[in-house]
Amino acid sequence: MKKIILLLIGLMLIGCGTQKKAPSNVKGQITYDQFKDIQKTFYTDEGNIKYVDKGSRTGPVVLLLHGVPTSGWLYRKMLNGLVNQGYRIIVPDMLGFGASDSPDGYEIYSEQNHARRIIELMDFLAVDSWSHVVHDAGGLWTWELFKQAPDRINKLVILNTVINDEGFYPPVRMKPGAFAKTSMWAYRNGVTTNTLLSLLFKDGLQKNTLNEIDLEGYKAPLKEGKTLGMYYFFTQTCNDLPDYTETFYNITVPVAVIWGIHDTMLQWPPQQTKVMKAFNISRKNVHLIDEKHFIQETKYQEINEILFDFFN
Repeated sequence: MKKIILLLIGLMLIGCGTQKKAPSNVKGQITYDQFKDIQKTFYTDEGNIKYVDKGSRTGPVVLLLHGVPTSGWLYRKMLNGLVNQGYRIIVPDMLGFGASDSPDGYEIYSEQNHARRIIELMDFLAVDSWSHVVHDAGGLWTWELFKQAPDRINKLVILNTVINDEGFYPPVRMKPGAFAKTSMWAYRNGVTTNTLLSLLFKDGLQKNTLNEIDLEGYKAPLKEGKTLGMYYFFTQTCNDLPDYTETFYNITVPVAVIWGIHDTMLQWPPQQTKVMKAFNISRKNVHLIDEKHFIQETKYQEINEILFDFFN
């Protein structure tokens, strides 16, 4: 993924017209427009946040939190399986991602502000506590959430999540400024969107079988200009990862890990011992999956089965 930086200027010139099209139709597959149709809106002074709230109003609540540069779309294949088991599933698009607004600003996309908005959303939904499933950079927002409201999450499931410097190999690190802004412009204007997503899933899946409908849900937000949250992550967080060690040791809820063991961006082995000790995770609750980073795309049924067992 680091070759993205070296190739960026060239890609801006040649565009993405040579990308091979993948199959475009799978029976029963949800489209991005259909996904947006089931989203609701949480109105805030900073911008509108889109979210899915699906399932039993009397069942246990599970929040599924995405990372960077994805959105709630990442969890679309898991939704019905969880709902059919009686859960109430809440899946937000964080501010700056997916179908949510992407207001101007820099610190508005900080870990602290993302965490605060999750709490505000759950307050709006009158949800006092919930089980929390987190992926990628969503882990950073989750650690801040634990600092701000330590009693709200009752069970935690970590999916290939940013935790420590050990094992954290982000695809891109940039300094704030013209080059990073040009990169975001290229994402927004479609100049490198297809190629960059192709590289992302080439590195993030053992075999990239995503078709046009799958990719549309990742591509559309970028082409709509949802890149400011990503800009903050690549120019701030990736260069100065916060140390949440003290927070980890203060988390007392049950914790499970579901990790794509072949992930090159977020690697489990370098931090395994440290993480299990900090979160007091038993070996039976560590599940290593034969996949890379985007385990929700190919291993959604396996993930759901592990969640059913852990939540019950």
